[in-house]
Amino acid sequence: MRLTLISSHLGCGGAERIISILANGWSEQGHDVTLVSLYPFDAGTPFFPLHRAIRHRPLGLATGSSGPLEAVAANLGRLRGLRSEIVRSEPKAVISFSGRTNIRVLLASLGLGIPVVICERTDPGHFEMSWQWRLLRGLTYPLADAVCCQTPAALRWLGSLVRGRSYVVPNPVVVPAADRSRTASGLPAGRRLVAMGRLHPVKQFDLLIDVFGGISRSFPDWHLLVLGDGPMRRELAGQIDRLHLGRQVHLLGLVRDPFPILRAGDLFVMTSSREGFPGALCEAMACGMPAVSFDCPSGPACIIRDGVDGVLVPPNDGVSLSVALRRLMTDDAVRERLRARAPEILDRYSLEKFLSAWSRILDDLRLPCCLSPVLDG
Repeated sequence: MRLTLISSHLGCGGAERIISILANGWSEQGHDVTLVSLYPFDAGTPFFPLHRAIRHRPLGLATGSSGPLEAVAANLGRLRGLRSEIVRSEPKAVISFSGRTNIRVLLASLGLGIPVVICERTDPGHFEMSWQWRLLRGLTYPLADAVCCQTPAALRWLGSLVRGRSYVVPNPVVVPAADRSRTASGLPAGRRLVAMGRLHPVKQFDLLIDVFGGISRSFPDWHLLVLGDGPMRRELAGQIDRLHLGRQVHLLGLVRDPFPILRAGDLFVMTSSREGFPGALCEAMACGMPAVSFDCPSGPACIIRDGVDGVLVPPNDGVSLSVALRRLMTDDAVRERLRARAPEILDRYSLEKFLSAWSRILDDLRLPCCLSPVLDG
């Protein structure tokens, strides 16, 4: 089957990783996959590797406009370019990822007679949009042939906007097999508390550094390793200097292969104010790390089984986070008990189950040539 997947870009990010996994999985099954990225953030080169048979079409659409009229003209030009690429790829179905891209794809596909599946990658109830984009979402989302969300909470919020079929498909958890030749080097000796994500306000790494700073004197052999890059890097570095935490808190930057570091960690922490279905949390648990996370909307509670393979604490509650970290950093036995169960996430959210769920979605569209399910049930 010929399928076209559309994303804003293919840089480093959780959504981009899932798009790559889905495209690679379908391509390995023998399907004809075109992957379209709208904007030039990835400089035309995907961050995550793609199957050699996948056709990547980076459109390089400009995003800046100097005024309202120019913005309207630019958006019409983007829609024309996107529509031309959809027609060119001749898909049996189009799969679009994330809010604004979903809106653009639905508009660009009008009248083509090609089924469109839109995917929400966050909880839309907790993702800010301008009133113009909210209006467009209300007008366009009912046009989708199917809507796919990562959590029941996200799907419930969409509510009346969804007229086509609706599905909840959690992200798959895919990690490379442990390889002794791929070991983390240059890491500080001692215990390691690991966090990973874009250095953006929504991840609240500033709160995490404050909390760690408050307990660091009690745990001189522990280090906080933060993997990722983003607009807050300079601010966070300044915060680390002000709190005199340079010996214990380390900003490691963007790490293309984080898995050796995750396997070398002792405890994972996530302090986001909101999430969709956080891949960093899943990957850390798959690598055998017990996790502490804010119970933010809407993914962590679907991932962590509180007290079984990790610990959930109230959202944005630095005091509760400090208590949980102190307990786990002190008690080796509790950490080991949680660690033993954490890798079960690989079975709970396997790639096979993910591809099977997507097979059912496309089968339900009654396309001329349907995908065969990978699994039953």
